Amino acid sequence: MDRYIASELIMPFLFGVGAFSSIGVAIGVLFDLVRRVTEAGLPVSIAAQVFLLKLPYFIGLSFPMSMLLSCLTVYGRLSSDSELIALRSCGVSIYRLIAPAIVMGLIVTGITFAFNEAVVPAANRQASETLDRALNKKEPSFREQNILYQEFNDFKQPNGDREKALSRIFYAKQFDGKRMKGLTILDFSQNGLNQIVASESALWNTDQKTWDFFNGTIYVVAPDGSYRNIIRFEQQQIQLPRTPLDIAQTSLDPSEMNIAQIRDYLSLISQTGNQKETRKLTLRIDQKMAFPFACLVFGLVGATLGTQPRRGVGRGTSFGISLVLIVSYYLFISICEALYQFDILSSFLAGWLPTLIGLVFGGALLVRINR
Repeated sequence: MDRYIASELIMPFLFGVGAFSSIGVAIGVLFDLVRRVTEAGLPVSIAAQVFLLKLPYFIGLSFPMSMLLSCLTVYGRLSSDSELIALRSCGVSIYRLIAPAIVMGLIVTGITFAFNEAVVPAANRQASETLDRALNKKEPSFREQNILYQEFNDFKQPNGDREKALSRIFYAKQFDGKRMKGLTILDFSQNGLNQIVASESALWNTDQKTWDFFNGTIYVVAPDGSYRNIIRFEQQQIQLPRTPLDIAQTSLDPSEMNIAQIRDYLSLISQTGNQKETRKLTLRIDQKMAFPFACLVFGLVGATLGTQPRRGVGRGTSFGISLVLIVSYYLFISICEALYQFDILSSFLAGWLPTLIGLVFGGALLVRINR
């Protein structure tokens, strides 16, 4: 029975991957590429290359939808042909009947996670770079202005406790890919002595792992707020972390990064004080982790709905039901994102709530049908 149902699920699943990914790539990419070919003179060969590079993204999106379509189609046919009735008359429970769908849902969940982590981000990044080069876009792959970095260190308090406090603020007005310009550094790292560094430009010295500052002034400030010393320099080496350069050089869209890369980027962005970007990346991590489990949820819901007795259920009907459920799922994702922006939901709930509710709905429906 398991082999029979599993073999029946495979072909509708592959059909769904082809159908849903074709619809997605046509709406999301093809029309825009045709417009660029006709209006912007984009070469057809480049357009075809970008099209193929964008395809993995929509294939990844199609896996949960295809799981739903496959289970609705197969279990609906088994029900309409009375095969489920024959199996149940032999003592097979509803829970046992949908077990192949659950196992396949778990397998597709793992495939979706691996595919979206290993293939999709690299393909999206390559597609963006290919399209930008073809259209002669000069948009830099780095942050051009307002690089801000806040460094925190542990300081010993009078009572002996250690507490994390702000030690430095690094600000650069511009960055051209190699050189920082218009720098101001506020240094609070030394007890009883603060200093301000204002410099025309700075470069990261790779060999000595330090910063070379050019044409600047160091203002040493006494605890009472008066200037203790003013030092002008043409070139000065200052021991600061490389982090500001990492922040400036990293400028990627979340769709072009996997979870590990987003976490690394988040650790950098969180030090700039950019709360909006930090919240956005935090939500993207939870969404990327939750999305593959939609395959399991849709497998459960599709198989449970398909086992209900009804006649005349074909592929067209199953496709229509799939579209309704999928639109509802993605609408709920958008609602959760909005609630997160208004601080009503945490990032975890905003990312996982659609999947968790779908799982609860499928489980409740299964229990009701089994009765």
